[in-house]
Amino acid sequence: MIKAGVVGALGKMGREVVNAIINSEDTELVMAVDIAGVGTDAGVAACGKETGVLVEADLEKAILSKKPDVVIDFTQPNGIYEHVCTYIKNKTKSVIGTTGLKNEQLKSIEALSKEYNTGCFIAPNFSTGAVLLMMFSKQASKYFKNAEIIELHHNQKKDAPSGTAIKTAQLMAQENPDFTFGNCPETELIQGSRGGTSEANIHIHSVRMPGYIASQEVIFGASGQIFKMEHHSMNRTCYMDGVLMALRYVNNNNTFVYGLDNIM
Repeated sequence: MIKAGVVGALGKMGREVVNAIINSEDTELVMAVDIAGVGTDAGVAACGKETGVLVEADLEKAILSKKPDVVIDFTQPNGIYEHVCTYIKNKTKSVIGTTGLKNEQLKSIEALSKEYNTGCFIAPNFSTGAVLLMMFSKQASKYFKNAEIIELHHNQKKDAPSGTAIKTAQLMAQENPDFTFGNCPETELIQGSRGGTSEANIHIHSVRMPGYIASQEVIFGASGQIFKMEHHSMNRTCYMDGVLMALRYVNNNNTFVYGLDNIM
């Protein structure tokens, strides 16, 4: 039985994670941390099932007292780097779903994970369909010289572009160094109208709109044809298979992993 802790336990994703852990045969909820709802039963808040696991506010104190095998963190971008460092330095394995980590922070975390011999699994997206879209986009990049990405999320998402879009661009760039083949020189009449430019000159366009959960389109173009792939998350339960997959993997490994595609 894997003893799991959830940080951000009363958030929208946190509640889904708590529910998934409670209802999985090989996991047990032993810790719940959030800045809100301190003292409430995390299971009752998430799915109406009493667990006896009360929400705490002090992250490090909770780790030391509850001693989870793995912590799953879906919190805020502005504090996630410090959280990950806390997990690793306390020899606690972690699964991180919060996006917004910079490349230099990821490199630092990887080095820290190796130094402390403590597994850390970070993924910009835990939906198996979204990860397959990333993998297929990499494959398609062998055959197309032009591509752009559109990512669409709810209007409460604080970072842009999404971690999924950034990871997709990184994978595509492994197959092609420039996706603007044959483009003419451009002038933006409104700054930012062509989106942000990522690896391999891939333009990423971010949409924030109520009604969306998370969607992404990858558009490839060539003379006489357009090839488009897209994925849509209809609710947050679609991420739970990937979260549990990562949880089980990191429980048995002491390595740093970035991206669910590495274990699919």
